[in-house]
Amino acid sequence: MAEHLDLSEAISRYVKDGYTVALEGFTHLIPFEAAHEIIRQGRRDLTVARLTPDLIYDRLIGAGCVRKMLFSWGGNPGVGSLWRFRDAVQNGWPVPLEIEEHSHAGLTNRYVAGASGMPFTVMKGYLGTSLGEIAEHVSFVDCPFTGQTVAAIRAINPDTGIIHAQRADRAGNVQIWGISGVLKEVVLASRYSIVTVEEVVDELDRRPSDLVIPSMAITAVCEVPEGARPSYVQDYYERDNPAYREWDGISRDRDRFLEWLDESVLGAR
Repeated sequence: MAEHLDLSEAISRYVKDGYTVALEGFTHLIPFEAAHEIIRQGRRDLTVARLTPDLIYDRLIGAGCVRKMLFSWGGNPGVGSLWRFRDAVQNGWPVPLEIEEHSHAGLTNRYVAGASGMPFTVMKGYLGTSLGEIAEHVSFVDCPFTGQTVAAIRAINPDTGIIHAQRADRAGNVQIWGISGVLKEVVLASRYSIVTVEEVVDELDRRPSDLVIPSMAITAVCEVPEGARPSYVQDYYERDNPAYREWDGISRDRDRFLEWLDESVLGAR
C-alpha cells in the first residue's frame, strides 16, 4: 500500500547509488522535481531509463548522477540537442556515460514484459534493422506455432520507477488523465515506485479516459504542486516553452550550467 511521504524522504529511501531508475512521462507529467531531489541528494552511478530523455535527464547527467542511460530518443523537444548529454558521451564530463539505444516500441515492450512478470516479450519492430542485430536486449526466435521469426525483447525491472500525476487520494490511489505513455507500466515493472502528484484529495472524481493506479501497486505518494514544471500537466498548467528554449544556452556551457544548477536546484532546498 502506498505511503504518503515528503519527496525528500521518498528519494532518500527508494533511490540509492547504483540503482536503475526510470523517470517517465510523455510530453506532460514529467517528474522534474523528483529528478532535482535526486540531484540534491547527490546520488551517483545511476542507470536511468526513459523513452525521451529530454531536459530532465540532461540535468541528471550534467550533475554527475548518471553512469548509463537506456533511451529511444534524445533531444530538447522543438529546440535541438541535449548538450550535457553530448558532453558526457563525447568528453566524459562530468563522468563518462554509457548508452543503450532502443526504439520507442522496444523500450515500451521492455517495460510491458517487466510489468507482466515475464522475462521477455515479442515484437516485429526490430526485424531487418541493425539495432536489432547489435542490441544485447534483443534476440531473434522462431514462433513455436507459426515458425515466423520475431524479436524477443528482454524485460526491464527498474529498482525504482518515478512518475508524476494529477491527483492521489488519501488512501494512495493515483489518478492520471491525458497522455499516459508508459506510466502504468513503469509503476508495475519497478521494485519501488514513487508518484509525485499535484494534489491529494479526499475522493477521486473520474475523468474521461482517465487511468487510476491502485495504492497496492505504489510504494510512495508525494504531494508536489507544480512538480512537473517546465513540462505541463493537463488541466493544471501549460508547458513553459521559454524554459525549453533557454535551456539550450544554459546547457551548452559547463560553467553556465553549474551556475544554473547551484541557483535553481541545489539552492532550492
